[in-house]
Amino acid sequence: MASTRKLSTEEVNALIEGLDGEDENTSTTEGIDDSNVRPFKFGSDDLSLMGDYYALRMINERFARFARSIFLPMLRLQPRISSFPPEVKSFDEYAANIDGFMSMNISRMEELRGNMMMVIDPSFISILTNAFYGGKIEPLKNRRSEFTTTEDRLIELITKGLNEVLQDAWNDLTPTTISYQSREINPQFASFVDGSDLVIICSFVIQLPNTDAASFDIIYPLQILKPIASQLRSRVQSDVSYDDETWREQMENAVLDIPLKIKAKLSEPKLSMKTLINLKPGDVFPIHIGEGVEILMDEELLFRGEIGEVSGQAAINLTSRVNKI
Repeated sequence: MASTRKLSTEEVNALIEGLDGEDENTSTTEGIDDSNVRPFKFGSDDLSLMGDYYALRMINERFARFARSIFLPMLRLQPRISSFPPEVKSFDEYAANIDGFMSMNISRMEELRGNMMMVIDPSFISILTNAFYGGKIEPLKNRRSEFTTTEDRLIELITKGLNEVLQDAWNDLTPTTISYQSREINPQFASFVDGSDLVIICSFVIQLPNTDAASFDIIYPLQILKPIASQLRSRVQSDVSYDDETWREQMENAVLDIPLKIKAKLSEPKLSMKTLINLKPGDVFPIHIGEGVEILMDEELLFRGEIGEVSGQAAINLTSRVNKI
């Protein structure tokens, strides 16, 4: 049975006052610190939440391996290059933490429709220039505010080479064409992105002998990576298998060049302690030669052979294989 009770006059007035008065939620938020509250527009994407950049870390590791061949002719040694996890900052924050004199090389990533920037420390440029022309691997002690003509030419070679290997490193994720655009030495004058724009900083460290480690950075505007955000979060870079023949050949050659100690055993006689104690210069004791000379590696019998001579030097002619290698 439905209730026939009617609202009292006080209850009706309370409802009317609630509808005509201020929003109740406004009064409940008084005293709350809104310093960490920021506006949000529906339909916009927060690019800083694109994930852990797993694919980008894989690209950086591949790039670090490829980049060794660029610095090898200059340093005359195979440098060890390590990559750090990508870091997201505004460009102003990044520029505030670097010197006012840097080699900042801007290149175009055509398929991503944006620019990236490679930042190289001047001291590293000096080390490369000095080593490239026969000097020692050591930084210059005096500080400067501009590069020499020779250093400018070396920067061109480095930028071209690193852009090529970076393009190869990106191929597994998405093919892209990287072409040089411009160069700047002062972060304040680099027409790269607005200061408030977010960028991804990929840092690389190069270990050098007898001196401090050198470093350089590759910076991507976060906005140009938005179309491939899902791929950057993916742990699989590509469905296409990429066979690095150069790396495989180098690894095979390195394994085949490992030196191995081989021992040739003619006989293994046995003597009593009495005979050994009484031995003196000029004594002769018989030895038993079996099927021939035994060829051992790591105390494992591999071949049998016979003693011979080649070009006046003693040699062993292998007659049979005992174990498979």
